[in-house]
Formats: sequence, C-alpha cells, structure tokens
Amino acid sequence: MAQTRWPSSAKAAISFTMDNLGEAQDVNKGLWPPHEPTGHHPSVTTTLPRMLDSLARHGVRATYFAESWSLAVYAAAVADLRNRGHEVAWHGYQHEPWAAQSPADEDLNFRRSFAAASDAGITYAGFRPPGGTVNERTYGLLRRHGVEYVSPLGTFGVGGEGVVVLPFEWRGVDAFYYMDKFADIREAHGEPRECLAPGAFREFLLAKIDEVVAAGGYLSVLFHPFLQTSEERFAVMEDVLQRIAGDPDIWCAPCNEVSRWVREHPSLFGSES
Repeated sequence: MAQTRWPSSAKAAISFTMDNLGEAQDVNKGLWPPHEPTGHHPSVTTTLPRMLDSLARHGVRATYFAESWSLAVYAAAVADLRNRGHEVAWHGYQHEPWAAQSPADEDLNFRRSFAAASDAGITYAGFRPPGGTVNERTYGLLRRHGVEYVSPLGTFGVGGEGVVVLPFEWRGVDAFYYMDKFADIREAHGEPRECLAPGAFREFLLAKIDEVVAAGGYLSVLFHPFLQTSEERFAVMEDVLQRIAGDPDIWCAPCNEVSRWVREHPSLFGSES
C-alpha cells in the first residue's frame, strides 16, 4: 500500500459528485407533464444553488454528471457550475439505463450527447453511466470520443482502452438510503427494503472516509440535488463536506483532476491497473 501517492502527500483522494440535472429522465420516460414547461425544476432552481454555496464555503470543487439534454435547458446553471470551478461531466443524453442499450442506441447516445456538449462549449473528460454499469463496447467508444475516465460501479484503476476507472459504490449514494425504487439493492446489501434515515448515510460515509484514508485509496461520494429535500439531509452533506475539506490527509478534487493524476503517475497505480 502506498500511503503518499496522492498530491501534497495526501493519503487518500475523494471526489464529491452530483448526478441528474433537472427533469431529463422524466422527459425521456414520458413522465413529465406535457403542458408543463421544462427548465424550472426546483432541484436546479432552488436546491442546487444552496448546495453550491455549501461547497464554496468549504472550498470543495465537485463533479456534476449531467445529462447532455439538460445542458441547453439549464444553460445558466451549467455556466454557474463551471464559473465556480466545478467539472461538468456526462451522464447520458436523457439518463438512459446504459447497459440496456443496443449497440445502435449506444452509438446514437454518444453522437447526440457530444453534439449537445459541443453546442454548450463543453469537452467531456468523464462519464458516469446511468444505472452504474457499462457495456464491453463502451470503453472503445469512450476512447474514440476522447473521454479520459469512467465512474461506474466497480474497482478503481485503469480499465479497457486505457480509460481510468473512478468507481462509486451503492452505499456511498444518497439514493440507496432515500429512494423506494432502491429496495432491491438495499436488500441485496443486507439492509431492510424500507428507506433508511439520513443518519445511516452519514454513519456510512464518515466511517468509509476513515477507511479510505487508512488504505490510501479513492472514494467518490454522490449527492443528488433532487433528493436534498429536508434539513436533516442537508446536514449530512454539511457534515461530509466539513470532514473532507479540513483534513490534510485528504486530497479533495473533481474527478477529472483525479483521473489526470492517475494517468500522469502510472507507476504509483500500476498494481491496480
């Protein structure tokens, strides 16, 4: 185990990440009311500014995995993210379940998404697949489109086609605790099917952070703006930000910076590539 393979002799690297920008998924699934205008989702207009202010207070720069459809719909929010120093990365065109796509659909998703990103003046460095898993062919497409890293469920290291893998795990995701549709995933992890309290999320993350620091590893934590619906949930985010921002043993950085460091220092990560 290498204790000092991260910048400034930090023992661990942690990325604060966000997923899902607005109503892209609902539009894709036909769940958005047909007469309701798009571009006014409260998770973007109300919740996200509060989250960004919290990040600024703690000096944490994040990665937002946003659907490409949302880049034009929420152009002002995207500009604010970038102006504050956060990374805008890719989360599908309209949050399509990635592993369920046919080769033709996946190729179309790449083309539509990268056209939308180009129109928005964004060059994607990274991708988080909706649903958490990729297809075997995905790595080749990522490489072809110049994407440097992927953030799926999985193991940290360097994956197919030399794409860096910066994984997440379900227990490090707020939706694991807060959403009814995650009942099967909770059960598979030995938890009750019922939703869990914010305190359970806090307890896991704070313990996991200590574990990652001790191991000299990498951790991605994930907070969805649309799920920060109570003061208790916001308090979890505040506690996590306070923990990761004030510890010299932690390099807290957006995913693109972590990926760049891994690629530029292959000898430090050879055992995991």
